Amino acid sequence: MTTTKMTVKQKNKMKVLGCIREHSPISRAEIAVKARISKPTVSVLVDELIKEKLVFEKGIGESSSQGGRRPIQLYFNEKAYFIVGTDIGGTKVKTIISDLGGNIVAASSFKTGQYLNSGLLRQIAKEIDALIQKNSIDPGKILGMGAGVPGITETDRGIVTEAPSLNWIRYPFIAEAKQIFPFPVYVDNDVNIAALGEQWLGNAKNKRNVLFIAVGTGIGSGIIIQNKLYRGSSYAAGELCYMVTDMNEMNGHFTPVFHRYGYLESVAGGKAIGARFTKAVLGQPDHSLYEEAKATELPGEMAFKLAKSGDKTALAVLEEVIGHLAYGIINAASLLNPEVIILGGGVFKSADMLLPKLKEIVNQYLPSPPELKVSQLGDNAGALGAVSLFLREHETIFKI
Repeated sequence: MTTTKMTVKQKNKMKVLGCIREHSPISRAEIAVKARISKPTVSVLVDELIKEKLVFEKGIGESSSQGGRRPIQLYFNEKAYFIVGTDIGGTKVKTIISDLGGNIVAASSFKTGQYLNSGLLRQIAKEIDALIQKNSIDPGKILGMGAGVPGITETDRGIVTEAPSLNWIRYPFIAEAKQIFPFPVYVDNDVNIAALGEQWLGNAKNKRNVLFIAVGTGIGSGIIIQNKLYRGSSYAAGELCYMVTDMNEMNGHFTPVFHRYGYLESVAGGKAIGARFTKAVLGQPDHSLYEEAKATELPGEMAFKLAKSGDKTALAVLEEVIGHLAYGIINAASLLNPEVIILGGGVFKSADMLLPKLKEIVNQYLPSPPELKVSQLGDNAGALGAVSLFLREHETIFKI
């Protein structure tokens, strides 16, 4: 009986805290209505939360126009605890310390390659210690850490099955983390956690069905269905890079650039845009970049820059790229029927050139098209998503 009572009490306490977190400033009476819990129970639980410094009261109730006293307002104490989020990329590792509201209180980054062989996780631990000291954060208030990695990750076992950019194959991430960090750690694929970040704090807030598409060197996606991250039977859901958007080109003509390189990223990924633009320039000896293209592959960013100034070659290349991305989005949206599709990654730093045409094509072919939005969190989507991963997975009163 005691266990059941405690369980009910804990659930009610989570409800009350969640209500304050979402709707503060809020009164005890308003909490009772929203949470559907009796006023005396709410009052007891609020008093406990105030003692635990998770909630604070602000101001003294003022007289209302009817002469009665206005209720004292309650606020969620976002600074009660902190969480570490780390976004491990093939080029850079970004680490943040966030409060419970997703406000970044400290951040640092370092180049991945420097520490791949000497211990990446140990370097992250050093970065965290330095951030804690520099910002005078109480180490006891760090609840734990979420991490994103660029590869297929068996989240249940904490094993990174394959992360080519890190040279990791069946890397025991969580087992290693337990030896290094004094707090619990959770890990998932980097695009999955970016999807969580956008749903928590970004352009997918309050949406239960979300598709996050990241277009960088490669192309991947994170899928949230009915408020739950969908990982697939072998943790490889969302590998949009393998989608075929041109049957004719696939039929005997497509050869992967390297092992397991997908078709869509070979025609619309960041590296592919540079390669296609270079090839197009080499077909025009009178082009201003012809000599440069003969010497080296032009970067994708150059295609966007020239397209803005009206370069016909660059515009033609981007038109093809937009077409492939649009067909990929149409196929994915037809299958998943998300409320919103968030577009992120390096290529969408040029969203102003891509989004209008993408919307036009997608709306033309889908009977009930989802909203198409660019990532609101940008470069912080991964690190904040890692914080969100921890808050979702770890059993605490703050669980979201």
